[in-house]
Amino acid sequence: MGELWQLLHRPAEYDAVRTALTDGNTGGVVLVGAAGIGKTTLARLVTSVLPNPVRWAACTASSQAIPLGAFAPWIAASASRDPLALLHSARENLLAHPGTVIGVDDAHLLDTLSATLVHQIAVDRSARIVATVRTGETVPDAVTSLWKDGYLERIELTPLTKQQCTALVETVLGGTLEGLSADVMWESSGGNPLFLRNMVEGAVEARTLTDSNGVWQLRGPTAVPSGLVELLEERLARVGGPVLEALKMLAVYEPLDIDILTELVGVEAVDTAELTGMIRVGRHGPTVDVRFSHPLLGEVIRRRVGTAAARTRRGRIVETLRDRDLSTPAHRIRLAQLCVDSDQPIDIVVLINAAKDAVAMSNLPLAERLARAACERCGGLRAAELLSRALLWQGRPHEADEILARFDPDRLDPLQLVQWGVLRAGLQFWSLGNVARARDLLDLLAARVEYPALRLTVDAFGAAMAVHESRIAVGIETAERVIADPDSPRQAVDFAAFALGLAMPVAGRGADFAPIAARITAEQKSTDGLVRVMVRYGDVLALTTIGELDRAEQRASEYREFSSAGQFIGWAIARIAVGVVATYRGRFREAITAFEQALAALNAESSLAWKLPARLLLARAYAALGEVEQAERVLADAEEHRGAHMALHEPQRLIARAWVVAAEHSQHAAIELARKAADLAHRTGQYALEAEALHHAARFGDRTVATRLATVAARLQGPAAGIYARHAAAFAHADTRALAAVSLEFETAGLLLAAADAAAQAVPIHDHAGQRRPSAQAAARAQALAARCDGACTPAITAAARPLPITEREREIAALIGRGLSNRAIAERLCVSVRTVEGHIYRACIKLDASDREQLAKLI
Repeated sequence: MGELWQLLHRPAEYDAVRTALTDGNTGGVVLVGAAGIGKTTLARLVTSVLPNPVRWAACTASSQAIPLGAFAPWIAASASRDPLALLHSARENLLAHPGTVIGVDDAHLLDTLSATLVHQIAVDRSARIVATVRTGETVPDAVTSLWKDGYLERIELTPLTKQQCTALVETVLGGTLEGLSADVMWESSGGNPLFLRNMVEGAVEARTLTDSNGVWQLRGPTAVPSGLVELLEERLARVGGPVLEALKMLAVYEPLDIDILTELVGVEAVDTAELTGMIRVGRHGPTVDVRFSHPLLGEVIRRRVGTAAARTRRGRIVETLRDRDLSTPAHRIRLAQLCVDSDQPIDIVVLINAAKDAVAMSNLPLAERLARAACERCGGLRAAELLSRALLWQGRPHEADEILARFDPDRLDPLQLVQWGVLRAGLQFWSLGNVARARDLLDLLAARVEYPALRLTVDAFGAAMAVHESRIAVGIETAERVIADPDSPRQAVDFAAFALGLAMPVAGRGADFAPIAARITAEQKSTDGLVRVMVRYGDVLALTTIGELDRAEQRASEYREFSSAGQFIGWAIARIAVGVVATYRGRFREAITAFEQALAALNAESSLAWKLPARLLLARAYAALGEVEQAERVLADAEEHRGAHMALHEPQRLIARAWVVAAEHSQHAAIELARKAADLAHRTGQYALEAEALHHAARFGDRTVATRLATVAARLQGPAAGIYARHAAAFAHADTRALAAVSLEFETAGLLLAAADAAAQAVPIHDHAGQRRPSAQAAARAQALAARCDGACTPAITAAARPLPITEREREIAALIGRGLSNRAIAERLCVSVRTVEGHIYRACIKLDASDREQLAKLI
């Protein structure tokens, strides 16, 4: 792993350094930057490929106390102690070989004589020089003169970008880094390669950075490598007492508002800590806060602070915070966290409200910690409900249910009963798949709750259950009634919007969901942050389903900003939304990356239900690229989420299976599966999915769905369904002009693979009519569009790219032979007789001049 850290990708800086060391117009270069920014790595990387001999001098604090200490290895043993003689000896030996390049690492630590020697060599250009200087350090005048007087070029190295950090870590780990973890690492390291390296190696050592199905995830603190401890301890030894006190105060709670830290330790201590590079000051929203320049520096400082001292320091911060504004979630959470581990008492209401805020922010580990602390302090049902919710979302439903089972519903008032019953019913329904138990709990609430606002909450939850059971009409009617009622409490509105966000898109009413999504997004308060995330997913799904892909992509981009690894569930759902848009656009590699990362983030003790929609679209993406084994694997994994509680997704499951079968060249089977998906979607009120499934059937080669698709499209919102219907009609009538026109429509809408299929379906029609030029043009367009879809291959594209004088059935049977199936197995699969299969093989062999079935399979 160590050598791979040297592969910093800084092409612009690399070229600049190399030019400075090889171009006759300059005497060399000085690289300036913070400690660990990669100055030495870059300098040595460039000099390692030069044909010139290189002499490296490494400066240290101890060598600074010795005249010519940095260049002692080049001073002859017989040289006198006279400074001029020492200079002469070092210079002669350094420049003994023509074209020598002199490297000076940490040139700010050069002693006076060494700095003079480097300056002389630069002035008379006796050799090229590459030197590194750390920012924030006192630099000898002779070294400063190197770039100020133009002898050497000065290049300042800036922190790595997020993309560079991610690429470097992925190179080292040899796998994909989860996007949320990449964000946290980049933010924590500040783009400093050394800090990044220690963070990654420490996290791997602490087993908080782990590989989950090929995706590396950071889920906790890192260990502090011994080498870094020594380096940081050395730096801490040089800071004064006031700075160390500031660091210790920050160590017990980070980040800390700059005004609070200044009030506690003084302005001078904070300023000195910043100027020496110990802390970073930055604006996050309306506040200016202070963080350690390196997260592991905080770990080293915390080792110096005992438990009692830490509690006392937290208590001092609490006393400062009590008089400040507690109207924002961040302030309430900060106070609660501090109180839990300090010597100060805490108001149980503040603690419960902070846990509620953490749930609203989707930070589940933090919510669990605060809610558990509230439970330990007799927080009652409200604390238990929050703790149960945090555990549930993290995939620990049995723990969550045990907590709720401690309460007797007969002893709860109506408000408590709804808080308890709705969560427990949801837990039984989605996490444990116990639909009957969930309905019993819902019936209990309906029988005992009379207050209208509370009944609205129960109704909204019932609507969400109905939608997942694929009782779409019932779910939409109930949820719309709740949304429209001005007396609906926040929780009821959230649940109703969640239900509508999944139901309206598949029902063909995606445009109607836009104002609902806007309303939820505009609200600053939320009873559950993950419900808000799911509503945002519904917004993206709705826009995608109606064909507004540009707006859908914009929304997906807006909704994916998360700042803490504790928000991994929300981040995963946002990544699924990104994958949805990418799949419809035909950007299948992007979709696969998004879905695989989301699935890795959703790994938990108990599999989370959100894996299912991701897996179904992921299987489609793999199938579109012809990666059948991967698609089959994903569909097999998706079998763990079956049952009445997930019936909503069954049409999508059939569509995914149809795509996999199509990738196996079984067009007739693919068409049948697409029709089954359309029939199931129609029976359950998922009319948008009915139209989509019928359109898939048409793309697979079905000429019989045009009339039905036109009827369905007439009741759906958005432009997509109309284009589907026009495509099916053009294909049914073998109208090449209409196919060309609809291909352009699909391309304009962003549905690139559908555009490729429409163009490809015109090819055999042109061929049949003997129209070679239009055929070639349509085939070329289909291939060009498919290339933009990462080389996707569908039955229509395959036929257009490889025109053979055989029927679709003959091609399908030949493909099955190639997969090793016997004639009897093929007959059973296609529901025909063995004699019929043999007849197709015979005719195909004659058309292609193949001697037997094996040769036929090879030709196909």
